[in-house]
Amino acid sequence: METLYFTHPSCRLHEMGGWHPESPERLDAISDQLLASGMMSFLDARTAPEATREALLRVHDAQYLDSLSASVPPEGDYTPIDPDTLMNHHTLDAALHAAGAAVAAVDAVMAGQAETAFCSVRPPGHHAGRRRAMGFCFFNNVAVGAAHAMAAHGVQRLAIVDFDVHHGNGTEEIFAGDERVLMCSFFQHPLFPYGETSHPAANMLNVPVPAYTSGPAVRAIVTEQWLPRLEAHRPELILVSAGFDAHREDDMGQMGLVESDYAWITERVVEVADRHAAGRVVSTLEGGYSLSALGRSVVAHIRALSKL
Repeated sequence: METLYFTHPSCRLHEMGGWHPESPERLDAISDQLLASGMMSFLDARTAPEATREALLRVHDAQYLDSLSASVPPEGDYTPIDPDTLMNHHTLDAALHAAGAAVAAVDAVMAGQAETAFCSVRPPGHHAGRRRAMGFCFFNNVAVGAAHAMAAHGVQRLAIVDFDVHHGNGTEEIFAGDERVLMCSFFQHPLFPYGETSHPAANMLNVPVPAYTSGPAVRAIVTEQWLPRLEAHRPELILVSAGFDAHREDDMGQMGLVESDYAWITERVVEVADRHAAGRVVSTLEGGYSLSALGRSVVAHIRALSKL
């Protein structure tokens, strides 16, 4: 069964200035590598819809949604949200489609149209909290998808796996204490967003790692810490915050992962999904700013999702 591939043209129109690493070229790098590798022919490409206000309100406050709508600047201008997070005229549309991709992907895998899906969308989401944008993120895409799975499909146990180099603080804020959700992550620490990570809620498995941590240490974390918790939780659906900025070529962090590490992590996630979730995995793009490394890593990730 093919892996679904969700994206939308608006995700390439959102930009925060030529200096900004979270650029439209990130999606071009992914599509170029998928075409060059021959992987695109194995994917079921679909256009992401907009997320509904109902879907967004499950994880974000109404006042916050209204404030973003009121902050859309005229064409050619930018509205600064924080020092490194800006809106242009197309940002809100892109963010709505990025969150909508997660919702549509959840709907599709829960309906049995595919076992796995990858959302090649931006802006990313895992730093966005209930009431604020930060760290390049506006809506928490993976959280919107998770909340939709529980509300619309009756999922009682789901897992969120986050392998971005940065802590998914927004996702943790939204789901901390919700026993239906198990979140497993590793991340470089100290590093943005510089929050407290040592005393999480019981449903949060935070594994901070020092700079220069490489593949063997990360694989040990997954084997010894993630997998036992995932097996105990028995998720009916797994969502992935797929950040590729822990790659050794990415200057956004100082970790040392390579494509084979992302493939290995994904294979372990897929194995858990096969045992407990009828194979259902929905992955959505987070970080990854070295364009060549990003494209190659996403190919490895999708190849593992597709069992190719």
